[in-house]
Amino acid sequence: MAELPDGVRDLVDGPNFAHVATVLPDGGPHSVPVWIGLEGGRIAFFTLPDSRKARNLDRDPRVAISMTDRKQPYVMARVSGRVAERLEGDAALGVIDRIAAKYRRTPYPQREDNIAYLIEPEQASAHDYR
Repeated sequence: MAELPDGVRDLVDGPNFAHVATVLPDGGPHSVPVWIGLEGGRIAFFTLPDSRKARNLDRDPRVAISMTDRKQPYVMARVSGRVAERLEGDAALGVIDRIAAKYRRTPYPQREDNIAYLIEPEQASAHDYR
């Protein structure tokens, strides 16, 4: 596991949106915006089990994540890695509620059918282009 640089941690810890890229069945990229958080050194995000990103990750665990500071768009980070864990049920809800609290200051309202992915970083870097 790659240690996340401070600049990456700062962006993941803030209420910044990230883009998660996964691999489609034909080998092409699929990228979507997500809320993210940190769970024990891993990057976490959540989705529905039948979403395109979930189906992609269940088939191929590789992922790339990019993010920018919502107040300073020239401050950015990128992470590549693999799914280390897929959480369901109460374990997923705990992660989801921690992430939602950062963005909404309340628990996530949809209480059923969510899954959370924990990504083990392999490469990570942050850049300030101001």
